[in-house]
Amino acid sequence: MNKIPIFAHRGATSYAVENTMKAFQKAKSLGVDGIELDLQLSKDAVFIVFHDLDLLRLTGVRKLVSNCTFDELMSFNLGTKFKRRFSRHRMMAFQDIVKWANEENMALNIELKESILNNEDVLREVLQSLELPENSHFSSFYEPLLKVVKETRPQYETALIITKKFDWQTIHGRTTYDVIHANKKYYKPQYLKYCDEAKIGIRFYGIEGKESYLANPHPAVIGWITDYPEKVRKAQLK
Repeated sequence: MNKIPIFAHRGATSYAVENTMKAFQKAKSLGVDGIELDLQLSKDAVFIVFHDLDLLRLTGVRKLVSNCTFDELMSFNLGTKFKRRFSRHRMMAFQDIVKWANEENMALNIELKESILNNEDVLREVLQSLELPENSHFSSFYEPLLKVVKETRPQYETALIITKKFDWQTIHGRTTYDVIHANKKYYKPQYLKYCDEAKIGIRFYGIEGKESYLANPHPAVIGWITDYPEKVRKAQLK
């Protein structure tokens, strides 16, 4: 079996509200190798784990994360409108997730989001004393944020999340990122060849567990990011 590491996208989102401790704990119980999470910055410069720039989808509140203090963010109940009526889920401070991950030896894929842009000094300060479990790494669509990671803690792996505008030929001269993260639609010979030639690893997200290549992936693949970790693990066993 080719056991490529599996990262649970925002935790076990089929069982619990995304990016919450319950989702992360459930992902661990499913035997994942790591957890993907999203990092945002509050108005008073505290890192919190949350995906969207605004709060509407998961809180019903029309407000930007960056316009709320940490205490205000912690007061919101998370989930769909129906779930918010019957359960209580809170955002997590990044430092609490890091503490839990170190205790459980759970690797983290930390995506640095837009709210951190133009706040690089805050990121740099947190990085200086940050200790993460083995195989943890930082990812982002924004190279300036990855550059901060490389300048401050070069031992931590950085991953550029690519878009359709990405020029694959530039990976030979990369300085801010070590590997690539890409949607599974880029699992194609021409893109894998670029990775092979540049000797760069690639993780794919959007994996559902029914892809034909899971049992025998290309050598450049170093990870799967998925909402369905059980299905992906089962496919690896075939």
